[in-house]
Formats: sequence, C-alpha cells, structure tokens
Amino acid sequence: MLKRMTKAAVGQICSTNDFSHNLKQCVTLVHKASAAGAKALFLPEASDYIASSAAESISLAQPVTASPFVLGLQSEAKKAHIAINVGIHEPVEGEKKLKNSLIWINEDGEISQRYQKLHLFDVDLKRGPKLKESDSVQPGSSILPPFSTSLGKIGMLICFDLRFPEPSLQLKRLGADIITYPSAFTLPTGAAHWSTLLRCRAIETQSYVVAAAQSGPHNNKRTSYGHSMVVNPWGEVEVKLGGEWMGGEEIGFFEIDGELIKKVRREMPLLRRTDVYPEI
Repeated sequence: MLKRMTKAAVGQICSTNDFSHNLKQCVTLVHKASAAGAKALFLPEASDYIASSAAESISLAQPVTASPFVLGLQSEAKKAHIAINVGIHEPVEGEKKLKNSLIWINEDGEISQRYQKLHLFDVDLKRGPKLKESDSVQPGSSILPPFSTSLGKIGMLICFDLRFPEPSLQLKRLGADIITYPSAFTLPTGAAHWSTLLRCRAIETQSYVVAAAQSGPHNNKRTSYGHSMVVNPWGEVEVKLGGEWMGGEEIGFFEIDGELIKKVRREMPLLRRTDVYPEI
C-alpha cells in the first residue's frame, strides 16, 4: 500500500579502488539521510569500487559475506534503521568474471533483494574509446520483479539498462512505482542522453525514476558524468545534483507521492494495443 508522501534520499559519490574511501563517503551519506528523516538512500552503480583495469576489477571483487564495504553498509543500515539501495561487484564462482549487482539492504541491515545488470556497455571505436564491460562482467539473465518497501514497489535496473525501454515497461506492468538506474555514465554519453533518457523512462512508465550517479575522476583515469536525478511520473525533474566533482559526496532529498502516481496513471491512461503488437 502506497503512503501519500514518503521521504527518500539520492546520493552521489566518486568511487576509487579504495574500499575504505568509498565506504566512508557512503556512510557520510547514510548519516545525512537518516538525520533528515529519509526512509531509504539510493547510491550509485559500483559504489564499492571502480578499478583502474578489468583485471584489477576482477581481483577486487568479494562475496557480500566477506566484503568490508557491504558489511559496513549493512551495519549502518541497521543502526540508522534506513534502507540502502547500492551497486556493488560480486565474483562469479569458477570464472574470471564478476557480477555487476544492485542490492537492497533493508532497515534491519539484511540483503533482501539482488539484481544483476542485464545490458553491458561494450564500445570499441576504431579511433575512439574502448570500454568493453563484457571483458570482465557476466550479464544477468532475468528481470527482478518489483518488491514492496516503505516507499512503494521498487523495480531495479542499472546504468546501460536505461537505453532499453523494454525492462522498465515490464517492471511497470508488474506493478513498479519506482524504477532505479544507479549509474556511472561517461561524460560524452551523459551530456548527450542522460537527462532525456531518464525523463523518457519516467513518462512512459508513469513511475518515479531514481538515478544515483558516480561523479568525477576515478583513480585519475576515466571520469563519470554525475548529475544524479530523480524524475516524477509526469516527467518533472525533482532532484538534480552537480556534474563537476568538488571533492565531496553529495545528497538530494525527495518525496514519493503515491497520490501523484495514481493521478498520472488515471488521467493519462496508456491503453496498449496488444492486439497489434506483443505485450512486454
């Protein structure tokens, strides 16, 4: 059951290959979110670390039961009684690959939900950048059904999933009120498409879209776009954080308005012609 208004927070950090540094940033945001009365904090993709190479990324991946980053956040969630949505890496047993995962840590500090990124970012231009996520990451194989929280029903997707409308439409059909896109967008793709794609996904699903983003330079190598955003079901941007990294984590607050979700869906009914095209 959706409450009328529930407060939440979206956080923005700059992860490096240093677990302690990244955890410290996230814990600071947990404290700020809790002090403001937020029921949940949304953190970016790869909050646990961003490595300097695919080989380093694989070597750093740890199971959640041994990860000091994940264990630290579980402890903070329990102490503050706040849910945390955070992107992490997990090793693939028996393979030299890892999972790009998104976990939901509930108010009791337990990992209650887990999603594995479906679409991998593979770019290899002749005279341009080469970024092949598939070199080190195993793609997921299923959509996680929306799950109930104090904010409403949440559907989880990650970063490059944003470019594909099908998963978000499926999540909406399964009852999602909120869809997440924790990300680490590049500067060129972020400037070109980030805001447009997030607003599109919110408008076409008539859901809140929450996109916590990495920002700034990672290990003095690649740089992420930032501009974490929250878009409401009418396509209005309710939160937009900065894009230029100022050396410290950022946080923004918003409220999930259950009545707004109902109003938009009631007053702009989207009656799909599934007699003409397949239902997603």
